[in-house]
Amino acid sequence: MTLTVRQFPCLSDNYGFLIRDDASGRTACIDTPDAAAILSELKAAGWGLDYIFNTHWHPDHAGGNAEIKAATGCQIVGPAEVTRIAPLDRTVTDGDEVRLGETRFQVIECGGHTLGHIAYFDAADRIAFVGDTLFALGCGRLFEGQPDQMWTSLSRLAALPEETRVYCAHEYTASNARFALTVDPGPALKARADAVFAARERGEPTVPTTIGLEKATNPFLRAPALAPGLGKTGLADYEAFAAVRAAKDAFKG
Repeated sequence: MTLTVRQFPCLSDNYGFLIRDDASGRTACIDTPDAAAILSELKAAGWGLDYIFNTHWHPDHAGGNAEIKAATGCQIVGPAEVTRIAPLDRTVTDGDEVRLGETRFQVIECGGHTLGHIAYFDAADRIAFVGDTLFALGCGRLFEGQPDQMWTSLSRLAALPEETRVYCAHEYTASNARFALTVDPGPALKARADAVFAARERGEPTVPTTIGLEKATNPFLRAPALAPGLGKTGLADYEAFAAVRAAKDAFKG
């Protein structure tokens, strides 16, 4: 491993992530949900901060940019949409490379939750920071995009190596599991849901997950197989995804 990840809770259900390239000592934070919590974690780690890597523009992801930049002098990297609420030092888009010392991240376009949402994938260490596109047993709401865009984005993430560790930005897994159990009767999901509920009872995080685990149990990645159970047949894959997403949006559990 060449990348150290420090994960910590922020706000009501966000996670903050500080990352450090071990070879160079360069550091970054992934999004800025809570400036005070991030600066406190930096102090506890004894780290400076070289970069902020933003995934999208929402305030619980970029709202701390200005305060953290003022405190650390870091550079801010992200998709153009972030400029809706904060300036960027570097704008990146699909296929760009972002370097943190010797660690190289591929920028992956994954719009749908917001139109310009991106993920950062470290192929050498098999680590992906996916913001609010893919969650453990879930996916982001379609605030700006359409189902076909989001299905394409999820499919791009699902194509990463199955051992890839996926760092999503919220602890939503227990509520996602309760919904998933209503559309997927399979034993793999039941076993995972039981493990999730037990972990949360112990106060343990369910993030990170892996691509392989999500492909096996996430109802949104499995939507084409699950849509018939919702009475939806003969659909294109993205239409099946839209049916499962609509069911989740209406779910009250």
